[in-house]
Amino acid sequence: MTSAADGEIVHFENVGLRYGSDREVLSDVSFTLFPGSFYFLTGASGAGKTSLLKLLYLAQRPSRGMIRMFGTDAITMPRESLPMLRRRLGVVFQDFRLVAHLSAFDNVALPLRVAGVSERELAKPVADMLEWVGLTERMHARPAQLSGGEQQRVAIARAVIGRPDMLVADEPTGNVDPEMAIKLLRLFEALNRLGTTVVVATHDLHLLKKVPDSLIMRLDKGRLSDPTGALRYPPRPAAARV
Repeated sequence: MTSAADGEIVHFENVGLRYGSDREVLSDVSFTLFPGSFYFLTGASGAGKTSLLKLLYLAQRPSRGMIRMFGTDAITMPRESLPMLRRRLGVVFQDFRLVAHLSAFDNVALPLRVAGVSERELAKPVADMLEWVGLTERMHARPAQLSGGEQQRVAIARAVIGRPDMLVADEPTGNVDPEMAIKLLRLFEALNRLGTTVVVATHDLHLLKKVPDSLIMRLDKGRLSDPTGALRYPPRPAAARV
């Protein structure tokens, strides 16, 4: 089994999740994610994709099993230590979750302000990030004044402004047209090329072919399909080989 010393970023081992006394929504889920890799998470509605993502961005704890993130046991660690771990994650929600009364600039700047970055220091990084997602001319617009694709790009910019080690995106193309979906996917690819591990949940099977080097994680009724074994025992990345 690959260890943290080999450079893993996430490791799930026999993870199960149930809500209350209901049946498990995730059962015996095991996989390993490496830094700098691109993953698609797919499956039918109700397969457990959102539940798995919640475990990945530490919004939910499993009912059983082991989760290790960045070499740390994410289940047994004290709750007061979770914020430090979460700072290494970026999350793009399907419903955007932008702050309605803030401009695009202020929404993107929010994580930096929460982290204590001064206005003087955050101005250029936020402007550069908005330029990267093609929204320089819309930086003063509020969410209600933006199209669905523009709101999604603001959400992406906010998620990555802190340079996360891993980006988790829940159906990021679900509310945009096919042309915008490809543009958003290209943003994720660009971020991935900079070294960020990307996990994109999607029901759009056409997107799976757009990133040739990506790995596919398929959920079926709460169980992860891994026919090649690449998710459970992935090959070490070239940079890690001796």
